[in-house]
Amino acid sequence: MLTAAVSGDVFASPPVDSILAAIRAVTGTMGCLLIIKNYTGDRLNFGLAAEQAKSEGYKIEMVIVGDDCALPPPRGIAGRRGLAGTILVHKVAGAAADAGLSLADVAAEAKHASEAVGTMGVALSVCTLPGQVTSDRLGPEQIELGLGIHGEPGAAVVELQTVDVVVEHVLKQILSQETQYLPITRGSNAVLLINGLGATPVMELMIAARKAVPELQLEYGIAVDRVYTGTFMTSLDMAGLSITIMRSDENILQRLDAPTKAPAWPVGSEGNRPPAKFPVAVPPSPSMKDDEILSERQELSKQGCMLEAAIEAAAKELIDLKDNLNDWDSKVGDGDCGTTMYRGATAILEDMKTRYHLNDAAGTVNEIGSTIRKVMGGTSGILYDILCKAAYASLKQNKNITAYEWADALEASIAAVSKYGGARAGYRTMLDALIPASTVLKQSLKAGDDPVTAFIASAEAASAGAESTKQMQAKAGRSSYISPDHLVSIPDPGAMAAAAWYQAAALSVKNKLHASES
Repeated sequence: MLTAAVSGDVFASPPVDSILAAIRAVTGTMGCLLIIKNYTGDRLNFGLAAEQAKSEGYKIEMVIVGDDCALPPPRGIAGRRGLAGTILVHKVAGAAADAGLSLADVAAEAKHASEAVGTMGVALSVCTLPGQVTSDRLGPEQIELGLGIHGEPGAAVVELQTVDVVVEHVLKQILSQETQYLPITRGSNAVLLINGLGATPVMELMIAARKAVPELQLEYGIAVDRVYTGTFMTSLDMAGLSITIMRSDENILQRLDAPTKAPAWPVGSEGNRPPAKFPVAVPPSPSMKDDEILSERQELSKQGCMLEAAIEAAAKELIDLKDNLNDWDSKVGDGDCGTTMYRGATAILEDMKTRYHLNDAAGTVNEIGSTIRKVMGGTSGILYDILCKAAYASLKQNKNITAYEWADALEASIAAVSKYGGARAGYRTMLDALIPASTVLKQSLKAGDDPVTAFIASAEAASAGAESTKQMQAKAGRSSYISPDHLVSIPDPGAMAAAAWYQAAALSVKNKLHASES
């Protein structure tokens, strides 16, 4: 990488004397290459410093990088701005110098790299200059396209869009055949750099990379040799990112892979890279092989119809409750309960079309567990998978499944969740909805109530149990880390979700039964 970097004031070129001091401090007999981003102040100050250094006997070369692809070809003398693509030029030049090349050859490789790179930036917020009021030019639902790194306005302000749409636009601009900024065509190879502008989490940069790689490969026919994701060139605390594409060849890859001790370079100091792909065998679902996917609509029995209605109603209730669950969870947890349940519910509705043998109640419950395990992460996902697996183990022992077997299955599920999760009644978890439901269901059936009446009564108990968590002190889950004062009057999201799907299922069975009798 670089041997020295010279800093000026915030968003200002360093003065000539600072640049000269750096040249004198690090330049040996081989000479010094100055890599300059294409801004007028930088060109002037580094240029004057270079002339002064030459007069003192130093061998000096300069390479100016202008990789900005956001603006039309410039008509004046300003030219294209230097952006994050400069980082790749630094790496190529540094590795060439470390390999012992002459100053002229190092400069030639740096110039070649600078002519093969293009960048465009996107901002979600304006940066804050120390001691100054932040500009309000960007609204909360707006993003800025084609900006530089010094807080200056971008080429355009547009409405907030999804990352996939933004990445598509940026790649189209960089690879535009009209501007021909980047000498890269279908069949070429490239390096991709996703750069954070200062306040963008790595996770969001990875989401952009996830879209950019297949977009380059499938839409543009460009093979992506390397992907670098991280914060390399910032604009203070700006939220946003820039995308850089560099045409690659064997020499450039050799320079990029060369070891460096620069702490922010995203590959280990020895230059070792893990394999690009690992062959991983995907095991089939333990309960259903791929060739067992239902090819046509099943003829459902009465119980199959009831089960279908219950599953559909339960899933749709969770989908509708997504925002409320997230809101409760943001106050007592990590704010994603509704999103997690939504993910599971939508997947269940989708898999129900092709994977669930609804006439086989035990098998269907087992498949629901498999669906949940695939799409629902975190504690909720594994607990619901345990719940389904325990219910399946209980149900599969009976050929004729009645309300009593369902009650036993619910009881077994609760026992399994309690065993592995550690929670019990009063711990402020989903069990505070399911335990009352199980108790009332058993009692009602034992008292001679018909199954639907018992189901409805148990659903009401589940709702009451979930509501009662407002007054409970958490003894399990993330809520247990929160001050009890913050939990008052806010129900446990997991309990509310359990009560919601349980009650929706009960009402759907009641309505389905009445509809069939009328």
